[in-house]
Amino acid sequence: MAKMEDNNIEKFYKDSILVVDFGSQYTQLIARRVREQNVFCEVVSYNNADDYVIKNNPKGIILSGGPSSVIASGTPTISNKIINFGVPILAICYGQQCMVQRLGGKVISSDKSEFGRAKVSIKKTCMLTKNIWSVGEEYQVWMSHGDSVSKIPDGFFTVAQTEGAPYALIANEEKKYYGVQFHPEVIHTLEGKQLIKNFVVDISSCKLSWSMSSFLDYKISQLKRQIGKQNVVCGLSGGVDSSVTAALINKAVGGQLFCVFVNHGLLREGESEEIKTIFGKRFGNRFIYVDASKLFLNALVGIEDPEEKRRTIGNKFVEVFEEEAKKIGDVKYLAQGTLYPDVIESVSFSGGPSVTIKSHHNVGGLPEKMNLELVEPLRELFKDEVRILGKDLGLPKNLIDRHPFPGPGLAIRILGPIDEDSINILRKADSIFINFIRNEGLYDKIWQAFCVLLPVKSVGVMGDARSYDKTLVLRAVTSVDGMTADVFQFEHSFLSKISTRIVNEVTGINRVTYDITSKPPGTIEWE
Repeated sequence: MAKMEDNNIEKFYKDSILVVDFGSQYTQLIARRVREQNVFCEVVSYNNADDYVIKNNPKGIILSGGPSSVIASGTPTISNKIINFGVPILAICYGQQCMVQRLGGKVISSDKSEFGRAKVSIKKTCMLTKNIWSVGEEYQVWMSHGDSVSKIPDGFFTVAQTEGAPYALIANEEKKYYGVQFHPEVIHTLEGKQLIKNFVVDISSCKLSWSMSSFLDYKISQLKRQIGKQNVVCGLSGGVDSSVTAALINKAVGGQLFCVFVNHGLLREGESEEIKTIFGKRFGNRFIYVDASKLFLNALVGIEDPEEKRRTIGNKFVEVFEEEAKKIGDVKYLAQGTLYPDVIESVSFSGGPSVTIKSHHNVGGLPEKMNLELVEPLRELFKDEVRILGKDLGLPKNLIDRHPFPGPGLAIRILGPIDEDSINILRKADSIFINFIRNEGLYDKIWQAFCVLLPVKSVGVMGDARSYDKTLVLRAVTSVDGMTADVFQFEHSFLSKISTRIVNEVTGINRVTYDITSKPPGTIEWE
């Protein structure tokens, strides 16, 4: 997060936690868990951490995981300044290994790597586990590591271990240093939230001063300073993220905001008409509808690679927004509803060495030739936090609670080349699936549900005749923030009914499957 600049806002954040980023895909998820305790925190790359602690004096430090190995040369590490700063430290996974190595312990490449759920056996108690885990019991955690600690530094003792990690949790109570090989920030570590609460509130003694309402005040103040008297164009898709972005900027600068809705021909059934109706009423002549479906679909002809699809769509969005900005006149800014999960899968949020999972069409800045500057007021937030912000801004419930829908739309749910026939097949199947979920009263229980059309054909029998048609995948997951997800457990009868309806009603599909992969190891979207 950016450094707080307004003195009236800064008073909310006197007690804070520093999260040192080593490039983990879950780094900002750590920050989110801290914010859940109503404590402010900032994520800073490991190579900027020294300057940060001097300037900001955090009450505690959390070292993130990361994709590197501390055994290799030249990999990220922490300095003696961080270790000796004199505040509590919670070191997670790679962070634990960095701390152990810096303090004289030893890390090895383990022959028992652990990825996924594991059971920790509790050997002793410590302040981190107080009132959460009991000696002699086992608890579920989430592991993701190849290296592991083989020797702990002086002053530490073992609190918990797993079959593959003899030092799964270590503690130095005198210095208030705690190292965990597992990931407490991930929901699959069932008591992880409570462990982080113990560190933030009881061990680091932070006061509970963070809230979404204070974030709203800060962002409005920040937007007013950033935008000034200039006009701003908002890329409005009608989803939660862009809608909250528009409402937030509208609250900050009012009539200087113009919302541009681009129909790229890859929307769900009836979505274009719905968005025009909702936002045409809300923003009047400051809502601009652009039908650019031919432009986008022509640009996507023959493209199979998902990364190229995303880049192509992102470039075309920029072209359209730039053209509309010229028509409005005196526009300096382009606003986007970018969220943190978009950022962390595309680039490192804080400059840390994270690995790109997939590019997002709205992440990575603007082309140099474009004369607009980006405004991304939600870039630090997760989806559930954005929904809270939307409620504070007075947006209707049916808009706030909509399932996420990617900016590239159906393009990344059609694997392989895109054509109008495939779009129409997927659009109709998706509509049947979502409406069936709504009618069964399941929509609000699911984080995201959609269909994926595969470039795979199979033989079937339909009406006593041979068919050779495409395969459709159903996908439905539960999640809190989109960083991790579990498959939604439909009853088998539900899946049978929806499969029968889709095959009967959608020409071109003769086989339906259900994706039961969690995130990780998969992602929610297929591309």
